[in-house]
Amino acid sequence: MKALDTVNLTSLLKGAGPLTLFAPTDAAFAALPAGQLDKMLADPTKADLRKLLLHHVINAPVTSAKIKGTRGPWPSGAGDRIVLDGSTEGVLKADNATIVQPDVTTSNGAIQVVDQVMIAGSVPEALPQPAAEAAPAPEPAPAPLPPKAPAKRKK
Repeated sequence: MKALDTVNLTSLLKGAGPLTLFAPTDAAFAALPAGQLDKMLADPTKADLRKLLLHHVINAPVTSAKIKGTRGPWPSGAGDRIVLDGSTEGVLKADNATIVQPDVTTSNGAIQVVDQVMIAGSVPEALPQPAAEAAPAPEPAPAPLPPKAPAKRKK
């Protein structure tokens, strides 16, 4: 909340919506590299902090039901994309984070609680394509048949 207040985003998140906030836990923020959050908070422009926080917002309602069984990018409030991935049974992901508490309903949308701070560009938007399989080796040609013996003549 301190970071949201610092960059004047609290009012945006309380606005009309609908929107979805991917909210990192306190432990997720604590897991950032030492001093990274403090550095962003101390920056006079706070541009990097604002962009990081807006990367956690989608200007549309996104429920776990919309994520399950799909994978693809969604536009974020920062102007980049969040890759949502529900293609693995029982696991919902947003970029590099796992959704640990889905579908917290709010008056203007939903909150998806995530276990990591999401980093723009940390996940490719498209699934990697499997390497082309090598063509199978041709089957060896059958061995030539032995020459036929001349037919015996009846006398």
